[in-house]
Amino acid sequence: MKQDISKVLTMLDIQPILVDVGASGAPPKIWDPVAPYSIYVGFDPDRRELHETSEGQFARSIIVNEAVTSATNSGEVHFYLTSSPFCSSTLSPDTESLEDYLFSNLFVVEREVAVPASTLDSVFERMGIKNIDWFKTDSQGTDLRLFQSLPDDLRSRVLAVDIEPGLIDAYQGEDLFVDAHRKLLHQGFWCSALAVKGSVRMRRTTLQRMASKRTGLTDNDIYGAVRQSPGWCEATYLRTIESLDQRDADERDYALLWIFAMMQQQWGFALDVAVAYEQRFALDAVSFLLCDLPLKLIAEKNRNAPAMLKRFLPSQLKQFLKQLTLRSHS
Repeated sequence: MKQDISKVLTMLDIQPILVDVGASGAPPKIWDPVAPYSIYVGFDPDRRELHETSEGQFARSIIVNEAVTSATNSGEVHFYLTSSPFCSSTLSPDTESLEDYLFSNLFVVEREVAVPASTLDSVFERMGIKNIDWFKTDSQGTDLRLFQSLPDDLRSRVLAVDIEPGLIDAYQGEDLFVDAHRKLLHQGFWCSALAVKGSVRMRRTTLQRMASKRTGLTDNDIYGAVRQSPGWCEATYLRTIESLDQRDADERDYALLWIFAMMQQQWGFALDVAVAYEQRFALDAVSFLLCDLPLKLIAEKNRNAPAMLKRFLPSQLKQFLKQLTLRSHS
């Protein structure tokens, strides 16, 4: 698959722009197939200055040493530094809501600071970036408002969005999944992937009380035995074909949406995009690649499917899969 993605990127001279807000760790592995052709923009307030490097997996990598805010009237943001650095946020932890969960101790505020901050719009304007293809953010409660803070023309061109919104009120006034999901659907996206994460629904005071009665009872005992309750989720959204049609998108955007669909293993949607590309532009070498690779992967997947599953497939579907297999070998 990586080789075919490279062909499409080369044939159409595409350089994806990948934005990572909250880039405290390594870039997402899912970006690996397009990394050598891409511009990576990571926001890491721990770095001393904005700098560009040619090292690493990306064609061009820019690290911005600024916190970002959706507020346009402030050059700094108030930051709540919690006992776990992964829970620090510009929003205050919702102590009352969190006390029902065992991981509440991670959100204890140890210090409050004011840090310099810029809007995404101003940073991209300084860098001369006029297009974002994949927008990833993990901002502890403000993912939706950061995405919404992008100018309309920039936001409307985003093809994929990664967010980690809450399912519970972990922060005061945070953007919850229900809000983000509704807004993104309204703006021409559909949910391609959703992984629900969480913690144990148990008060820490209860654990302490039980520990005093049962010597040695620890956090690990509870986490190892009790089912976790939903607390937040990791969600990926892809642009709809209808949304591309409405703004009269070019070959680049259709092909790049196809690539992102392939990277998400959304091979059915990739075929939808391939058909839309062929109908809108041309039956050419690019459109052939867009159709051929998903069909090959579908056929390969079904060749490797358990025999028991194949036995229960309807006859018409079996015949269709057989045709796909023959085509992939032709």
